[in-house]
Amino acid sequence: MLPIEFGPRVCGHLESGADREWLVPDGLGGYAMGTVSGLRTRRYHGLLTVAGDTPASRRLGLVSLDPELILPSGATVRLGVHEWRSGDVDPRGYELLERFDLVDGLPRWRWRIGDLVLERELALAYGRSCLAVRHRLVSGGPARLGLAAVVTWRDGHGERRAAGPPPRIESTAGGAVVEDAFRLAGPDWTPEGQWWHGVYHREEAARGLTPDEDLWYAGRFAGALDQPGDTVSVLAWAGDLADEPPPADQVIEAARRRNRRVVAAGKPADEVAATLTLAADAFVVRTAAGPDVVAGYPWFGAWSRDTMIAYEGLFLSTGRPDEGRDLLRAYAGALADGMLANTADTGQPEYNTTDGTLWFLHAVARHVAVAKDTDLAAELLPALRAVLLGHLRTDPRVAASAEPAAFRGARYGIGVDPTDGLLTQGCAGEALTWMDARVDGEPVTQRAGKPVEVNALWINGLAAVAELAELLGQDAGPLPAARDRARAAFRRRFPSPAGWLYDVVDAPPPAYPRGAAARHDDDLLRPNQLLAWSLPYAPLDPDPATLRRLAEALLTPLGPRSLAPGSPGYVERHRGGPAERDSGYHQGTVWPWLIGPYADACRRAGLPTDELFAGLTAHLPELGLGSVSETADAVAPHDGTGAPFQAWSVAELLRVRPS
Repeated sequence: MLPIEFGPRVCGHLESGADREWLVPDGLGGYAMGTVSGLRTRRYHGLLTVAGDTPASRRLGLVSLDPELILPSGATVRLGVHEWRSGDVDPRGYELLERFDLVDGLPRWRWRIGDLVLERELALAYGRSCLAVRHRLVSGGPARLGLAAVVTWRDGHGERRAAGPPPRIESTAGGAVVEDAFRLAGPDWTPEGQWWHGVYHREEAARGLTPDEDLWYAGRFAGALDQPGDTVSVLAWAGDLADEPPPADQVIEAARRRNRRVVAAGKPADEVAATLTLAADAFVVRTAAGPDVVAGYPWFGAWSRDTMIAYEGLFLSTGRPDEGRDLLRAYAGALADGMLANTADTGQPEYNTTDGTLWFLHAVARHVAVAKDTDLAAELLPALRAVLLGHLRTDPRVAASAEPAAFRGARYGIGVDPTDGLLTQGCAGEALTWMDARVDGEPVTQRAGKPVEVNALWINGLAAVAELAELLGQDAGPLPAARDRARAAFRRRFPSPAGWLYDVVDAPPPAYPRGAAARHDDDLLRPNQLLAWSLPYAPLDPDPATLRRLAEALLTPLGPRSLAPGSPGYVERHRGGPAERDSGYHQGTVWPWLIGPYADACRRAGLPTDELFAGLTAHLPELGLGSVSETADAVAPHDGTGAPFQAWSVAELLRVRPS
C-alpha cells in the first residue's frame, strides 16, 4: 500500500496534524476516528463509536485515553491533546510526536521524550464493537504510564452537558462499565469522576454547528514500562459486556492479518490500488439484513443511490462478488411500489429519489456482466422487469400490455411522458436527483422535468434489462421498443445550441403547479451529461470536442465541478453553516465520484486518461488518510469538504484507474 507516514514537521504542527484524519472501522458501521495530532476536531471523533440497529444510529462511548508518563525524576509528561472553549490547547502532547504511520491501515504514533520513545497502536475487532489500544516502550525507560479514560454516552451527532447527570459508572474487576453500554478493562484501574467542561471541536465551529461539549473523566489505568518491549494495553467493548475480548495483542494482529487478506483478495495492480481496496472495505458493513454500504464517515448511514453508484468499485473491483450478490438480493427484496428507498437515516424509509432505483438496475447488470452470474440474473429479472414496467405504466401504449407491477406511477411525478418516452419527475418541495440539497425545506437544485442523467440511466436500464432477458432466453416484452423510442427522443431533445447537452429538458417554471406552456430547457453547464456518454448502454457517442470543452470548464485535480464558473448561482467554496453549505453543495462544489463517468466518457471518445488520476492519488494522504473526500472546493487549493471518507469517491476512483 501507499506509505502514509508523517514526521515531526507535520505531527508537531497542530494545524497540519489536525487536518489529517484516520479511520478504523469495525465492519458494523461503528468506528474509531481521530487526527494525526491527537486533537479531536469533530464531535464524531473518539475511540469507540458504536453502531446501533442501523449504521446511522451510532453512539459515542470512549472518547479518549490520554497518556501521561511519570519519569524516574518524578517529572510528569502529558501526551494528550485537547482544545478548550477558551481557545487554549492543553495538554500539547502533539509537540512530542516524532512520527505517525498507517501500518496495514492501522494508526501508530511515536512520542519521544529524550531517549524514551513510547508507541501507541490501536485496532477494532472486525464484526464486533471492540477496541484494543496497546502502548509499547520502544527505547529508554523506565517510566510509569497512566491513561486517563474520558467517556460519554450520547448520540453520535450530538453533545452532552454537565447540566445533566453524569454517565453512570460501575467499577468492575480491572475496569468499569459505563451506562450499562460499554466496558473498559486494563491494568490498575482507579475511579475518578469529574466533568471536563467546554471541550472544543474546531471543525464543528467551521460547519456552523455547536462547537463544544462536556466530557466525563471516569478514571485512569496505569502500568509500568521498565524496559523496551514492555506494554500497557486497554480494551473497550460494547454488546455482551460479559464476553471479554482476546488480549489487545491478538486483536491488533488479527486486524492486521484481515486487512492484508482484504487487499490480497482485490489483486491490486499497484500500491495505489491496494490502498483504495482497503479504503473500500471500510464502507462494506454487515447488518441484521445482510451486507450494506455506509455512504461516508463519520456521519452517513446507508443511501441506496450511493450504494448502487459505488457497487462495482466496492464489490466487483475488490474481489467480493459473493457479498455483493447478497446485497443486491436484499435490496431487490426491499423494493416497494417499484422503487428503492433513498435512505432510512432520518428514522424511516424515504423514497424521494428518481435515480436510485435506476442505479440499482445498472448495478445488477454490471454484477451479471463482470461476475458471469446468470443465476442472479434469473432470480432478479422479474423484479427488474416490474420496476421498468411500473415506470412505463404512465404511457398508455405500454400500460395495456404490461404485466402486473406494483408501482404508484405518479409518486413524486415520476413516470414516462407518453409524448416522447422520456422519464419525467418532480413535485413541489422535493429534489429527486443526486443534486438533492434543500435549505429550509426548499430544493436548491430541484431539476424537475427530464434531467439528462436520469434519462441516460432510464435508457441504460431499459437496454440492460432487455439484454438480461435475452441472455436468459426470455421475451423482453415492450422494453426494447421503449428503449429505442426514448433513445431517439434523447438524441433529438438534449443536444443544445450552447455546444453541450441540456441539463434538464421540459423544466417547469419555478412556481408550481407546472404548466406545459411555460416549460423550458435548462442549458446550465453541469457534469450530469457525462452519463449520456459513459454508461454501458449510453444514448450518445461522446464527441471529443465537447468533452474537452467540459474539461476546460469543470475539471479540477479532484474531479469535475458541479457547475461551471460564471454560471448563475456558482459558488467557489463549500463553507459556512448548514444553510450556506447546502446552498453551494451542487453549485460548483467538486465531486470526486464524477471522475468515474468522466474517465469512461473519455475512453469511449478515444481521449487519453493516463494523467487524469494524479490529483486524486496525491489526495490520499492529505485529509481522510488513505481515502477520498466527499467533496472539495471549486477553486484552488481545492480543500476537501464534506465527509473525509466517502464510499462512491473511493469506489469510482478504484473502478476506473488503469489496472
